[in-house]
Amino acid sequence: MSSQPIRILIAKPGLDGHDRGAKVIARGLRDAGMEVIYTGLRQTPAMIAESALQEDVALVGLSILSGSHMTLAPAVREAMDQLGLQDIPLVLGGIVPDGDQRQLLSASVAAVFGPGASLDEIVTAIRGLTAPSEDERP
Repeated sequence: MSSQPIRILIAKPGLDGHDRGAKVIARGLRDAGMEVIYTGLRQTPAMIAESALQEDVALVGLSILSGSHMTLAPAVREAMDQLGLQDIPLVLGGIVPDGDQRQLLSASVAAVFGPGASLDEIVTAIRGLTAPSEDERP
């Protein structure tokens, strides 16, 4: 196992001004030994992708409570892909209907965490999504 902490970018895309949950998750991930960069409110997909590139993160987490997840998550994924970040998982936290979750999971995001998700569940999922593959291990 690497001695380097997992670097995570937490972002609030769009006009959603509610960031309490994002801050709670960021603190929980830090407490779990991860290095967390929080971009703040009202980020565009391009700004999020550029931050992910500049910060050399292993995973990007979006917090979307505005109901715009079906537009913003794919837009962030597309912006990340345009910068060559196809291998960086994108996860989403927020209130996402089941049908939307299925669509997002098949197209643009690696995991969706709703209001009932525990911090342990989120940490375990992030560790799994960022673990080196068989051919990357020494």
